[in-house]
Amino acid sequence: MSAAPPSTQPLFAQTPRRLAFMAAPTHEARAELDRLVAHYGNCHPGDAEIIVCLGGDGFMLETLRVVLETQLTAPVYGMNCGSVGFLMNPMNEEDLPERLFHAQAATLHPLRMTATTRDNETHEALALNDVYLFRQTRQAAKLRIDVDGLVRVPELICDGALLATPAGSTAYNLSAHGPIVPLSGNLLPLTPICAFRPRRWRGALLPSTAHVGFTVMESEKRPVAAVADSIEVRDVTSVQVREDRNLTVTLLFDPGQTLSERIAEEQFSA
Repeated sequence: MSAAPPSTQPLFAQTPRRLAFMAAPTHEARAELDRLVAHYGNCHPGDAEIIVCLGGDGFMLETLRVVLETQLTAPVYGMNCGSVGFLMNPMNEEDLPERLFHAQAATLHPLRMTATTRDNETHEALALNDVYLFRQTRQAAKLRIDVDGLVRVPELICDGALLATPAGSTAYNLSAHGPIVPLSGNLLPLTPICAFRPRRWRGALLPSTAHVGFTVMESEKRPVAAVADSIEVRDVTSVQVREDRNLTVTLLFDPGQTLSERIAEEQFSA
């Protein structure tokens, strides 16, 4: 999910009033939904100026996928009812339309995963954080990695491997010791997960135009699953991943708390 730099110009000529609220299936999010709808009303997402997402980062990713797949054009503003809330803004019910008017935008592009399974079925899914492959059994996975048609890693023996977006570089990628990538860097981190051989390979930074292919070696003996955010495909034999520049989604953040700033802060945190 690469992005353009956040805009400092207001998105709207006047304070937005047509709001669509989407809430995670938790008690806290549903309670906030009732309060906000009673105060501000609720319209259909297709008619909304802004979609307000109530939940945590996981529900935000689900909401963004729905926005992409249904081709909605409204930007999405998250209010944190979860734990970390990296993609969210603080929960504050007061004067919400005015906060939305001053929010700053980041336009994002997702990754598109095309996975082929052992029974020759093809599955496509979008990822706004990362696409990763992971072993399904006690056996280590064996992967070949191609970049733009060239074999870059002939055999990676590992628990798995992942390709992250800049926004997703602070999530699973960072936990796997991959690099944090600035939102406007136009780079995709490719990171091994618990690599056994080659033991010293720590991954690569790829241009956002790269087409990355993973081939599962010995797929029957060493079965592997592929995951695009929350969409999992089991028993894959090959996975192709690229950034889809034809799809965009816009996230909104309070001034001074943009996604670019949050990613920058992560690089200096302990």
